[in-house]
Amino acid sequence: MSEAARVLTLLTERHQTLAVAESLTGGLVAAELTSVPGASRVFRGSVTAYATDLKGALLGVDRALLAERGAVDPEVASQMAAGVRRALDASWGIATTGVAGPEPQDGRPVGTVYVSAVGPGGAKKTVALRLNGDRAEIRRESVRSVLELLSTELRKAGRAQDTEQNGGI
Repeated sequence: MSEAARVLTLLTERHQTLAVAESLTGGLVAAELTSVPGASRVFRGSVTAYATDLKGALLGVDRALLAERGAVDPEVASQMAAGVRRALDASWGIATTGVAGPEPQDGRPVGTVYVSAVGPGGAKKTVALRLNGDRAEIRRESVRSVLELLSTELRKAGRAQDTEQNGGI
């Protein structure tokens, strides 16, 4: 089973939905998710905010943060995930931002990527990646990493919910 299929299965089991905010991946996360039959049961949609100003305008990322740190930043990734979750009314929001190359951006070297997942009950996790390879490899690995992050967070949230329902085992 692919990571996208695993994520969609977990979301379906939990009666939760997903929205995606993408920058360097340019729609590849959404494409990976929608390649799985039945994705429409839980996948709400995506926003590809490639230009830095769109991260603020469409996703609500703090414009002062963008001006100070640029788009390649862990807090920007977290705010993108939270913003798409809000904008598309989803249980979970995930986001990718980073530098696929061939040139550095915002003082960050090629291969610097941040992926983030924000969900119900205050669930929030951002991971910094330092990826090697060409532009296509960095983008592919970013897709894999954000889906893996969400899968991990969904399993964690599921275990916490099970413990809660079973009297705090």
